[in-house]
Amino acid sequence: MVCRKEKIGKWLLLFVLVLSSSYMWAQEQTMKDLRIKSKVYDKSINIGLTGGFRSSTYMISNLQIGSNTFNDVQNNYRLGYYLALYARFNSKRHFLHTEVSYNIDRAELTFDKSTTSSARDIALVTSTIYSVGVPLLYGYNVIKSGPYALAVFGGPKLEYIWKYNINYNNFDQQNIQETLHPLNACIVVGVSVNISKVFFDFRYEQELLDISKSITYTQQDDAGTKSTGNILFNRRGSCLSFSFGVLF
Repeated sequence: MVCRKEKIGKWLLLFVLVLSSSYMWAQEQTMKDLRIKSKVYDKSINIGLTGGFRSSTYMISNLQIGSNTFNDVQNNYRLGYYLALYARFNSKRHFLHTEVSYNIDRAELTFDKSTTSSARDIALVTSTIYSVGVPLLYGYNVIKSGPYALAVFGGPKLEYIWKYNINYNNFDQQNIQETLHPLNACIVVGVSVNISKVFFDFRYEQELLDISKSITYTQQDDAGTKSTGNILFNRRGSCLSFSFGVLF
């Protein structure tokens, strides 16, 4: 009987030793996995590619043609696109984000050019602007746990307009030619959601400077005499964007 109890005790001791060893091994593997995850998701520098959609509109401060000023200008949203190569410099929950983006912004503006209330006469301005943007954004990870992160960010952005196409439709003036300022500055704010190496950005951008440099036209009166003049169309662009990107 005593011999049987001794055997049971030995088996219990062996079971406890095996269980303890298994627990220690599992703990070691868990710490190893956490260290691997930390190396993957807590890099000091990330680079990547992102692209998405842009919805542009304008804040209009002045539209004046000749002696007439038009205040009721309507924005019609049109979809644009952008593609960017970026770098992100991380420090715990903080990061600095910069990129070089290629942007295609489209917009449409309409207004009633009639000077009487008897009939409406709608004029249309459509624009497609191609630009390169370079922001410098500070971000903070509100949530950062392994592969998941939620961040807010904001900062300045410089834009260079290298090509544009602006059409003035149903205007009484002919040969309307607009020149834009090539450089502009923006303020950017946004939210970013990370899932593993994939992230989604939601941004709002507001230009700080008027984009229109000059607008000239020619006009012919009832006697057939042609004259030249200027249109004042002061406006600043704003944009909502959504993008999808990958971290490396």
